[in-house]
Amino acid sequence: MKELIINKNDAGQRLDRFLAKLLPAMPQSMLYKSLRKDCIKVNGRHIKNGNFRLCEGDELKLYLKEEFFIKPDPDKAYLSIDPQLDIIYEDKNILLVNKKQGMCVHADNEGDCNTLIEHIKAYLYRKGKFKPEQENTFVPSLCNRIDRNTGGIVIAAKNAEALRIMNQKIKNREIKKFYLCLVYGTLEKKVGRLTGYLFKDEVKKQVYIYNSPRKGAKSIATKYRVLEEYSGYSLVEAELETGRTHQIRAGFAACGHPLLGDGKYGSNEINRRFNYNGQALYAYRLRFEFTTESGILDYLNGREFKVEKVKFAKK
Repeated sequence: MKELIINKNDAGQRLDRFLAKLLPAMPQSMLYKSLRKDCIKVNGRHIKNGNFRLCEGDELKLYLKEEFFIKPDPDKAYLSIDPQLDIIYEDKNILLVNKKQGMCVHADNEGDCNTLIEHIKAYLYRKGKFKPEQENTFVPSLCNRIDRNTGGIVIAAKNAEALRIMNQKIKNREIKKFYLCLVYGTLEKKVGRLTGYLFKDEVKKQVYIYNSPRKGAKSIATKYRVLEEYSGYSLVEAELETGRTHQIRAGFAACGHPLLGDGKYGSNEINRRFNYNGQALYAYRLRFEFTTESGILDYLNGREFKVEKVKFAKK
């Protein structure tokens, strides 16, 4: 039998989901069987319902085999990382980091651990703001992600409540995201809106834009305004109304203005002509515009954060 106390970062979770994270070695079917057989007590009461919501300070008693408490070696890559972060903003709840182009936000299929989230965990661990020995299931987590070859602002949550609220705000589109990009050619409309239907091919890891609805395709919308025009290309600010995979890159390519340096949706001939290596896309600005309850993050409402220097935006 094991006993533990629910801490602040574990509070609010469903019992079954908490147990699934606490006991990764236990098959899901056995977990629910344990609930039915009165193997789980909360505050002295047997709990059979996996939907039961945990509260801070709850006392759990788990009458389970010892083998299920032996966790696989935790991912401790961050312990050997010398954190290199460009921090735009930090408070007790969140961290805004300017991710450099070329860095993955999470480990890829090849198991690369030199990722943004590992650098963030290393930074918080060294500062004493992340104490894994005091946590049952929570680890600092990213709220949004951007592609390896796209640079820009990524939001990280330092506690479970901030993560829950920020994820909800992103889902509700209460965070405005702005990108800078270099696109080929001169756009006829200097201020406009790109719309269409985006289909993602999971096998090819590529998306396609259509003008009319198709099965499996999702609607997209991107606002844009031209900031500067040069000889053969333009500097554009794009604002995401929807947040689909590769939306900006595929959207501009579909209207005949691919991003410079984009090897997937762009043109190698155009990239060679302008001698441009590296995808010219940067998530350089975001603004919090909360319209629903924002709890402990209410102080962020109305605030805007920006990357002041984007290399390709300087002529």
